[in-house]
Amino acid sequence: MTTLNPAAPAARGSDRLARFWRGRAEDAPWVRPAFLGLLAATGLLYLWNLSASGYANSFYSAAVQAGGESWKAFFFGSLDAANAITVDKPPAALWPMALSVRLFGLGSWQILVPEVLMGVASVGVLYAAVRRRFGAGAGLIAGLVLALTPVAALMFRFNNPDALLALLMTVAAYGVLRALEGGPGAVKWLMGAGVAFGFAFLAKTLQAFLILPPLALVYAVCAPGGLGRRIRDLALAGLALLVSAGWWVVLVELWPASSRPYVGGSQNNSFLELTFGYNGLGRINGNETGSVGGGGGPGGGAGGGRWGETGIGRMFNDAVGGQISWLLPAALLLLVAGLVVTRRAPRTDTARSAFLVWGGALLITLAVFSFMAGIFHEYYTIALAPYVAALVGMGASVLWEERTRFAASAALAVTAAVTAWWAWTLLGRTPDWLPWLRWTVLVAGAVAALGLLVSGRVDRRLGLAAAGLGLAAGLAGPFAYTLATVDTGHQGSIVTAGPSGGRGPGGFGGRMPEGGQGGQMPGGFDGQGQGQGQRQGQGQGQSQGRMPGGTPPQGMPQGMPQGGFQGSRGERPGLGGGGGGGMGGLLNGANVGAEAKAALLKDAGSYTWVAATVGAQNAAGYQLATEKPVMAIGGFNGSDPSPTLAQFKQYVAEGKVHYFIGSGEGNGGGPGGNSEISTWVAATFEKTTVGSATFYDLTKEK
Repeated sequence: MTTLNPAAPAARGSDRLARFWRGRAEDAPWVRPAFLGLLAATGLLYLWNLSASGYANSFYSAAVQAGGESWKAFFFGSLDAANAITVDKPPAALWPMALSVRLFGLGSWQILVPEVLMGVASVGVLYAAVRRRFGAGAGLIAGLVLALTPVAALMFRFNNPDALLALLMTVAAYGVLRALEGGPGAVKWLMGAGVAFGFAFLAKTLQAFLILPPLALVYAVCAPGGLGRRIRDLALAGLALLVSAGWWVVLVELWPASSRPYVGGSQNNSFLELTFGYNGLGRINGNETGSVGGGGGPGGGAGGGRWGETGIGRMFNDAVGGQISWLLPAALLLLVAGLVVTRRAPRTDTARSAFLVWGGALLITLAVFSFMAGIFHEYYTIALAPYVAALVGMGASVLWEERTRFAASAALAVTAAVTAWWAWTLLGRTPDWLPWLRWTVLVAGAVAALGLLVSGRVDRRLGLAAAGLGLAAGLAGPFAYTLATVDTGHQGSIVTAGPSGGRGPGGFGGRMPEGGQGGQMPGGFDGQGQGQGQRQGQGQGQSQGRMPGGTPPQGMPQGMPQGGFQGSRGERPGLGGGGGGGMGGLLNGANVGAEAKAALLKDAGSYTWVAATVGAQNAAGYQLATEKPVMAIGGFNGSDPSPTLAQFKQYVAEGKVHYFIGSGEGNGGGPGGNSEISTWVAATFEKTTVGSATFYDLTKEK
């Protein structure tokens, strides 16, 4: 007779839970709980006050809403469910958010929680990559540094493509490192890295390939096996990359243009032209046809262009420094130290290979960001965060193991001192914000440096205390900036991390400070601009910044028009107020009132698009308020040649568009094109004021 034991399944479940909590048998008991605690703390930190950002970047949120309604819009990354035009990027970064909206409905959390999960995953993958060769302590340091990098805390709570890009670049580096270990599964790991690169391309095109050359070179030189085998492995990884990125590109290029949306950001409805032009070489040399300000060549200015000063100091300047550079000097110092320590290792040494992988990724990305003459925003620097974090964790671990040698202990001491000094410098740029922290960090760093210098020959416990103090001093500044970041909502196209005013001179952050008052910016710009959060009852969507002497901020080109952009309601000359956010709807969505929403929803089912307006951000505001398709004439900047005047007339004649929403400046949107449509509408149809916006009823001619 068999005796049933009903407690057995529970016991087996309990065993699995215990193994999950305990981790590997060879690990110290604290390792797995510390790792799980790091992931949980990262998730809670990034979830804090998440809904304060409302729809964050309305441009991408509108595309997410469209993808949640239409599978065709989902596939192409269309701005509206009727598929008039796409965003100016491939759609992979939109897919997780659109699936979330399909499952749970439209809302701030539904859009932004997938981004938070990407941040937690990035910390986990980075930990796994570093700990395999350098131990759990190094992995935890690397994960902690990444989680507390201000720009990472910003973008892993925001809906731009950069969050997915950072995750996939971390995954790609992990795959290459696993392949460098050799063994029968090495080529599979390398092909997995190729797939990560491919999908990163589908998130942000050619930026995904910045770190491809150094990673391929490291594998070609340092991987086990003969040269022929290494080349074969790289060829297979390249094929995996080509397939994972190319399937979507081929479908888009072969799809009849008449039955798919226009490729936003391009000038001839071609994704390849978008990839190699506006999103490719144009970002490097500044020749960005269709960009805000009209495109054209790189601007003037000593050492800079329309998008701010270029040069080796760009990552450390007032605009960018507080976003990413807190531990950048430490990462560079520890990269050198790691290569010196491993200089006599065999060709296939995995420790040296790891320094070359992460260091190569850091240096090439740093060089491109520092000298690129095209569009550059501070939040791009999230791409550097995993590389900085990995080098800090690995370098600290290697020097700690060598601390009995004076050179190693001196290198640790110098790193701690330089990090504290640089934090003191960065904190000095916001002298009225936590003034005590600046001097606390400097003193703590100096004490830690002294302790590290002498502890190698004195006492291990003293060394641990000094190392802990140095780590705390190095992370105190970015941690404070990160707390300020998560405690504040962010909306619009240009957002920055840290406390209000933390960007230094020339700031234009898409921030929503408590109290709701945006900074006044000379030269015709008003930093106010209500966004989606206010409509949802989730925050005050105002941008803040100050631009001395009327100079456009970092992230806005020198060629932008300096008069007539009024951000509080988007009211500008010409066709009337469109209710744009900051920069008249160029940088944030329109503030849609109840009257405008009611007008658009009336008989909405009778039209393909309930409205059309120039510029994607203006259209996004109305679309998110109504959850109905709104045609974004001219794409993001209002300068794409879509639709043409003839095409728009045809849409109107067929009764597909109900209203045209005016937004002024003579062309109805961003600086640059589509004035013909605006002029024709104003001359042909009746105008009415709905709330603060000007509507033209396209069913009623004058």
